[in-house]
Amino acid sequence: MTPAVMRAAAFDAFGGPDTLRVRDLPVPVPGEGEVLVRVHAAGVNAIDRATRAGRGVGVERFPAVPGWDVSGTVAATGPGARRFTEGDAVFGMPRFPALAGGYAEYAVAPETELARKPDAVGHVAAASLPMVGLTAWQTLFEHGGLRPGQRVLVSGAAGGVGHIAVQLAVDAGAEVIGTASPAHHDFVRSLGAHQAVDYRTVPLQKEVADVDLAVDPMGGPEFYRLLDVLRPGGIVVTLKGEEADHRQTARAHGVRAGFTYVHPDGPVLERLAALLAAGSVRPEIQRVLRLEEAAEAHALGEDGHARGRIVLDLDGAAS
Repeated sequence: MTPAVMRAAAFDAFGGPDTLRVRDLPVPVPGEGEVLVRVHAAGVNAIDRATRAGRGVGVERFPAVPGWDVSGTVAATGPGARRFTEGDAVFGMPRFPALAGGYAEYAVAPETELARKPDAVGHVAAASLPMVGLTAWQTLFEHGGLRPGQRVLVSGAAGGVGHIAVQLAVDAGAEVIGTASPAHHDFVRSLGAHQAVDYRTVPLQKEVADVDLAVDPMGGPEFYRLLDVLRPGGIVVTLKGEEADHRQTARAHGVRAGFTYVHPDGPVLERLAALLAAGSVRPEIQRVLRLEEAAEAHALGEDGHARGRIVLDLDGAAS
């Protein structure tokens, strides 16, 4: 029987990591087409931290529970929900950009925004993938139109989205170049990248040229820097939103600009699940922490040196 109360890491006002505290909250009730997920692991993303600080998605009421990446088992089904049954292992990034409440023992999700977790994959690995996986997939294939044989540059290739984008592009038959600090070059190459570069010491255009598709997870000056390495007609896809002159500047360079605003997608999650099960995509897990350490998880992510993913293990047996 599902309990009436659950543990959740929530915040009562915008602020720093220490505003996240574990408390008891009511277990949500699944509505039409929704399922209640017993969360075993929850991924930690930059948007989680931004939302807690008041710079992310809208928060309609407090206490607010952050988190979108979840992996767990179906505890109950709502009216009209027929895709999953109780006990099914699922994972996903539900509701984004509305709050999903992933940092909790239970979360409600539309069943169309979840995928079955592969049996061979643990909950920690599954929870680390949805947001970065969907962002990378939508960037490469939906906005970038990636085709086999193309030359792809992934900026920030050791980061959350970056290290997944490298693997997806390699799996799709692309020639991949990744930018990263020298300390991460071996890691980037281990993902399948053909070349790893550090443009902080040498201008990027002296190291790289004739790129068909560039992935920009940083925005700002990075977007404009990447325009210089594209071949005519190439495209840079940024994850940081469109600015007023992005398209005009790209056209002046004879190239194109694309913009990724990640959205839930159950069918793509199923494809990512297959790649995860096959080992074609391997999320790098930097740290696994308990729910009670959610504030520490946010502080770790804000130091700017994270490689790969941080995941909350809610029951100590999720891996």
